Amino acid sequence: MYLIIVFGNLLIILAVGSDSHLHTPMYFFLANLSFVDICFTSTTVPKMLLNIQTQSKRITYEGCLCQIYFFVLFAGLDIFLLTVMAYDRFVAICHPLHYMVIMNPRLCGLLVLLSWVMSILHSLLESLMALQLSFCTEVEIPHFFCELNQMIHLACSDTFLNNMVMYFAAMLLAGGPFVGILYSYSKIISSIHGISSAQGKYKAFSTCASHLSVVSLFYCTSLGVYLSSAAPQSSHASAVASVMYTVVTPMLNPFIYSLRNRDIKEALLRFSGLTALKGSIVLG
Repeated sequence: MYLIIVFGNLLIILAVGSDSHLHTPMYFFLANLSFVDICFTSTTVPKMLLNIQTQSKRITYEGCLCQIYFFVLFAGLDIFLLTVMAYDRFVAICHPLHYMVIMNPRLCGLLVLLSWVMSILHSLLESLMALQLSFCTEVEIPHFFCELNQMIHLACSDTFLNNMVMYFAAMLLAGGPFVGILYSYSKIISSIHGISSAQGKYKAFSTCASHLSVVSLFYCTSLGVYLSSAAPQSSHASAVASVMYTVVTPMLNPFIYSLRNRDIKEALLRFSGLTALKGSIVLG
Protein backbone atom coordinates (compact mmCIF):
# COMPACT_ATOMS: atom_id res chain seq x y z
CA MET A 1 0.00 0.00 0.00
CA TYR A 2 2.87 2.35 0.83
CA LEU A 3 4.54 1.69 -2.55
CA ILE A 4 1.22 2.40 -4.32
CA ILE A 5 0.94 5.71 -2.43
CA VAL A 6 4.49 6.79 -3.32
CA PHE A 7 4.48 5.71 -6.97
CA GLY A 8 0.84 6.70 -7.62
CA ASN A 9 1.28 10.23 -6.30
CA LEU A 10 4.74 10.51 -7.89
CA LEU A 11 3.21 9.64 -11.29
CA ILE A 12 0.69 12.47 -10.91
CA ILE A 13 3.50 14.93 -10.04
CA LEU A 14 5.54 13.80 -13.06
CA ALA A 15 2.51 13.90 -15.36
CA VAL A 16 1.60 17.44 -14.28
CA GLY A 17 5.20 18.64 -14.49
CA SER A 18 5.94 17.11 -17.90
CA ASP A 19 2.71 18.01 -19.73
CA SER A 20 2.18 21.66 -20.70
CA HIS A 21 -1.58 21.02 -21.04
CA LEU A 22 -1.72 20.51 -17.26
CA HIS A 23 0.08 23.73 -16.30
CA THR A 24 -3.13 25.18 -14.86
CA PRO A 25 -4.06 26.17 -11.28
CA MET A 26 -6.15 23.03 -10.68
CA TYR A 27 -3.31 20.66 -11.56
CA PHE A 28 -0.73 22.83 -9.80
CA PHE A 29 -2.68 22.34 -6.56
CA LEU A 30 -3.15 18.63 -7.34
CA ALA A 31 0.63 18.15 -7.76
CA ASN A 32 1.18 19.87 -4.40
CA LEU A 33 -1.47 17.66 -2.78
CA SER A 34 0.22 14.53 -4.19
CA PHE A 35 3.59 15.65 -2.77
CA VAL A 36 2.03 16.32 0.65
CA ASP A 37 0.28 12.91 0.61
CA ILE A 38 3.63 11.17 0.05
CA CYS A 39 5.18 13.10 2.96
CA PHE A 40 2.08 12.62 5.16
CA THR A 41 2.20 8.83 4.82
CA SER A 42 5.99 8.73 5.13
CA THR A 43 5.81 10.15 8.67
CA THR A 44 4.08 7.01 10.00
CA VAL A 45 4.16 4.02 7.62
CA PRO A 46 7.97 3.43 7.30
CA LYS A 47 8.29 3.28 11.10
CA MET A 48 5.29 0.93 11.28
CA LEU A 49 6.86 -1.34 8.62
CA LEU A 50 10.14 -1.34 10.58
CA ASN A 51 8.25 -2.30 13.75
CA ILE A 52 6.59 -5.21 11.93
CA GLN A 53 9.90 -6.38 10.47
CA THR A 54 11.99 -6.12 13.67
CA GLN A 55 9.16 -7.13 16.04
CA SER A 56 10.12 -4.11 18.18
CA LYS A 57 7.61 -1.36 18.85
CA ARG A 58 9.93 1.02 20.66
CA ILE A 59 10.43 4.65 19.65
CA THR A 60 12.61 7.28 21.30
CA TYR A 61 11.11 10.34 22.97
CA GLU A 62 12.79 12.59 20.40
CA GLY A 63 11.55 10.37 17.55
CA CYS A 64 8.02 10.55 18.94
CA LEU A 65 8.05 14.36 19.09
CA CYS A 66 9.52 14.48 15.58
CA GLN A 67 6.73 12.23 14.32
CA ILE A 68 4.10 14.44 15.98
CA TYR A 69 5.59 17.57 14.39
CA PHE A 70 5.62 16.23 10.82
CA PHE A 71 2.28 14.44 11.16
CA VAL A 72 0.51 17.62 12.31
CA LEU A 73 2.35 19.64 9.62
CA PHE A 74 1.31 17.47 6.67
CA ALA A 75 -2.21 16.79 8.00
CA GLY A 76 -2.73 20.57 8.19
CA LEU A 77 -1.32 21.01 4.68
CA ASP A 78 -3.74 18.38 3.37
CA ILE A 79 -6.67 20.31 4.82
CA PHE A 80 -5.49 23.70 3.52
CA LEU A 81 -4.76 22.39 0.01
CA LEU A 82 -8.18 20.71 -0.21
CA THR A 83 -9.72 24.06 0.79
CA VAL A 84 -7.67 25.95 -1.83
CA MET A 85 -8.75 23.41 -4.45
CA ALA A 86 -12.40 23.96 -3.48
CA TYR A 87 -11.92 27.71 -3.97
CA ASP A 88 -10.31 27.02 -7.36
CA ARG A 89 -13.36 25.00 -8.46
CA PHE A 90 -15.67 27.73 -7.13
CA VAL A 91 -13.93 30.37 -9.27
CA ALA A 92 -13.84 28.06 -12.33
CA ILE A 93 -17.58 27.33 -12.24
CA CYS A 94 -19.06 30.50 -10.76
CA HIS A 95 -16.74 32.99 -12.52
CA PRO A 96 -15.48 31.16 -15.63
CA LEU A 97 -14.76 34.30 -17.69
CA HIS A 98 -12.52 35.75 -14.97
CA TYR A 99 -10.92 32.42 -13.97
CA MET A 100 -7.44 32.96 -15.44
CA VAL A 101 -7.38 36.57 -14.18
CA ILE A 102 -8.36 35.64 -10.60
CA MET A 103 -6.36 32.39 -10.37
CA ASN A 104 -3.14 33.89 -11.71
CA PRO A 105 0.25 32.21 -10.97
CA ARG A 106 1.07 34.75 -8.27
CA LEU A 107 -2.14 34.06 -6.31
CA CYS A 108 -1.71 30.28 -6.71
CA GLY A 109 1.84 30.45 -5.37
CA LEU A 110 0.74 32.73 -2.53
CA LEU A 111 -2.08 30.35 -1.50
CA VAL A 112 0.31 27.38 -1.37
CA LEU A 113 2.93 29.43 0.52
CA LEU A 114 0.31 30.60 3.03
CA SER A 115 -0.79 26.98 3.54
CA TRP A 116 2.81 25.98 4.32
CA VAL A 117 3.37 28.90 6.71
CA MET A 118 0.14 28.28 8.66
CA SER A 119 0.81 24.54 8.88
CA ILE A 120 4.40 25.03 10.05
CA LEU A 121 3.35 27.53 12.75
CA HIS A 122 0.52 25.29 13.96
CA SER A 123 2.74 22.20 14.03
CA LEU A 124 5.48 24.11 15.86
CA LEU A 125 3.00 25.31 18.48
CA GLU A 126 1.60 21.81 19.10
CA SER A 127 5.10 20.29 19.30
CA LEU A 128 6.36 22.93 21.74
CA MET A 129 3.26 22.40 23.89
CA ALA A 130 3.88 18.62 23.86
CA LEU A 131 7.52 19.26 24.81
CA GLN A 132 6.33 20.82 28.09
CA LEU A 133 4.55 17.63 29.16
CA SER A 134 6.19 15.18 31.55
CA PHE A 135 5.78 11.41 31.22
CA CYS A 136 6.46 8.37 33.35
CA THR A 137 9.61 6.37 32.60
CA GLU A 138 7.77 3.70 30.56
CA VAL A 139 4.87 4.81 28.36
CA GLU A 140 2.79 2.55 26.10
CA ILE A 141 0.87 4.32 23.33
CA PRO A 142 -2.17 2.31 22.18
CA HIS A 143 -1.56 3.30 18.57
CA PHE A 144 0.77 2.52 15.63
CA PHE A 145 2.31 6.03 15.72
CA CYS A 146 2.78 8.94 18.14
CA GLU A 147 -0.60 10.61 17.79
CA LEU A 148 -0.89 13.96 19.59
CA ASN A 149 -4.21 13.18 21.29
CA GLN A 150 -2.91 9.88 22.68
CA MET A 151 0.29 11.53 23.92
CA ILE A 152 -1.65 14.18 25.83
CA HIS A 153 -3.84 11.52 27.47
CA LEU A 154 -0.75 9.58 28.64
CA ALA A 155 1.04 12.58 30.22
CA CYS A 156 1.59 12.65 33.97
CA SER A 157 1.50 16.45 34.18
CA ASP A 158 -1.44 18.85 33.81
CA THR A 159 -2.80 18.73 30.24
CA PHE A 160 -5.57 21.34 30.43
CA LEU A 161 -3.67 23.93 28.33
CA ASN A 162 -2.61 21.30 25.78
CA ASN A 163 -6.19 20.13 25.35
CA MET A 164 -7.43 23.70 25.00
CA VAL A 165 -4.84 24.52 22.32
CA MET A 166 -5.47 21.24 20.46
CA TYR A 167 -9.27 21.60 20.35
CA PHE A 168 -9.15 25.32 19.56
CA ALA A 169 -6.69 24.65 16.72
CA ALA A 170 -8.90 21.80 15.46
CA MET A 171 -11.95 24.09 15.40
CA LEU A 172 -10.07 26.95 13.75
CA LEU A 173 -7.74 25.14 11.32
CA ALA A 174 -9.94 22.15 10.45
CA GLY A 175 -13.46 23.46 11.07
CA GLY A 176 -12.77 26.81 9.36
CA PRO A 177 -11.54 25.28 6.08
CA PHE A 178 -14.42 22.77 6.17
CA VAL A 179 -16.93 25.63 6.39
CA GLY A 180 -15.08 27.27 3.48
CA ILE A 181 -15.38 24.06 1.43
CA LEU A 182 -19.10 23.79 2.22
CA TYR A 183 -19.63 27.44 1.23
CA SER A 184 -17.74 26.94 -2.06
CA TYR A 185 -19.81 23.89 -2.95
CA SER A 186 -23.09 25.57 -2.01
CA LYS A 187 -22.24 28.30 -4.55
CA ILE A 188 -21.09 25.68 -7.09
CA ILE A 189 -24.34 23.69 -6.75
CA SER A 190 -26.33 26.90 -7.10
CA SER A 191 -24.43 27.78 -10.30
CA ILE A 192 -24.80 24.26 -11.72
CA HIS A 193 -28.54 24.36 -10.98
CA GLY A 194 -28.77 27.51 -13.13
CA ILE A 195 -27.27 25.76 -16.19
CA SER A 196 -30.05 24.90 -18.64
CA SER A 197 -28.60 21.89 -20.53
CA ALA A 198 -28.10 18.49 -18.89
CA GLN A 199 -24.75 18.09 -20.67
CA GLY A 200 -23.55 21.42 -19.27
CA LYS A 201 -24.58 20.39 -15.76
CA TYR A 202 -22.76 17.07 -16.08
CA LYS A 203 -19.59 18.72 -17.43
CA ALA A 204 -19.56 21.30 -14.61
CA PHE A 205 -20.15 18.71 -11.90
CA SER A 206 -17.58 16.26 -13.32
CA THR A 207 -14.79 18.81 -12.71
CA CYS A 208 -15.67 18.76 -8.98
CA ALA A 209 -16.46 15.05 -8.51
CA SER A 210 -12.86 13.92 -7.86
CA HIS A 211 -12.16 16.70 -5.36
CA LEU A 212 -15.48 16.14 -3.59
CA SER A 213 -14.72 12.41 -3.27
CA VAL A 214 -11.28 13.10 -1.74
CA VAL A 215 -12.68 15.72 0.68
CA SER A 216 -15.46 13.38 1.83
CA LEU A 217 -13.02 10.50 2.34
CA PHE A 218 -10.48 12.60 4.26
CA TYR A 219 -12.94 14.40 6.55
CA CYS A 220 -15.12 11.35 7.27
CA THR A 221 -12.17 9.16 8.27
CA SER A 222 -10.35 11.84 10.28
CA LEU A 223 -13.60 12.75 12.05
CA GLY A 224 -14.07 9.06 12.84
CA VAL A 225 -10.68 9.03 14.59
CA TYR A 226 -11.52 11.83 17.00
CA LEU A 227 -15.07 10.59 17.63
CA SER A 228 -13.77 7.09 18.39
CA SER A 229 -10.93 8.43 20.57
CA ALA A 230 -13.48 10.31 22.68
CA ALA A 231 -15.29 7.05 23.51
CA PRO A 232 -14.02 4.80 26.33
CA GLN A 233 -11.95 1.67 25.43
CA SER A 234 -11.65 2.78 21.82
CA SER A 235 -7.91 2.49 21.10
CA HIS A 236 -8.45 -0.29 18.54
CA ALA A 237 -11.26 1.59 16.77
CA SER A 238 -9.17 4.77 16.77
CA ALA A 239 -6.16 2.94 15.27
CA VAL A 240 -8.31 1.40 12.53
CA ALA A 241 -9.83 4.79 11.69
CA SER A 242 -6.32 6.30 11.64
CA VAL A 243 -5.21 3.73 9.07
CA MET A 244 -8.09 4.89 6.89
CA TYR A 245 -7.00 8.52 6.67
CA THR A 246 -3.21 8.05 6.98
CA VAL A 247 -2.87 5.18 4.49
CA VAL A 248 -6.09 4.38 2.58
CA THR A 249 -7.04 7.96 1.63
CA PRO A 250 -3.59 8.92 0.22
CA MET A 251 -3.56 5.60 -1.66
CA LEU A 252 -6.96 6.20 -3.24
CA ASN A 253 -6.30 9.85 -4.21
CA PRO A 254 -4.23 9.04 -7.34
CA PHE A 255 -6.87 6.53 -8.50
CA ILE A 256 -9.73 8.98 -7.89
CA TYR A 257 -7.99 11.79 -9.80
CA SER A 258 -6.60 9.64 -12.63
CA LEU A 259 -9.59 7.36 -13.28
CA ARG A 260 -12.14 10.18 -13.21
CA ASN A 261 -10.03 12.74 -15.05
CA ARG A 262 -9.48 12.48 -18.80
CA ASP A 263 -6.70 15.10 -18.83
CA ILE A 264 -4.65 13.18 -16.26
CA LYS A 265 -5.18 9.88 -18.11
CA GLU A 266 -4.06 11.43 -21.40
CA ALA A 267 -1.04 13.05 -19.71
CA LEU A 268 -0.03 9.71 -18.16
CA LEU A 269 -0.34 8.02 -21.55
CA ARG A 270 1.77 10.73 -23.18
CA PHE A 271 4.32 10.49 -20.36
CA SER A 272 4.58 6.69 -20.66
CA GLY A 273 4.72 6.94 -24.48
CA LEU A 274 7.51 9.53 -24.27
CA THR A 275 9.45 7.29 -21.91
CA ALA A 276 9.06 4.31 -24.24
CA LEU A 277 10.14 6.40 -27.24
CA LYS A 278 13.27 7.59 -25.45
CA GLY A 279 14.06 4.00 -24.50
CA SER A 280 13.72 2.78 -28.11
CA ILE A 281 16.00 5.56 -29.39
CA VAL A 282 18.74 4.65 -26.91
CA LEU A 283 18.47 0.95 -27.78
CA GLY A 284 18.53 1.74 -31.52
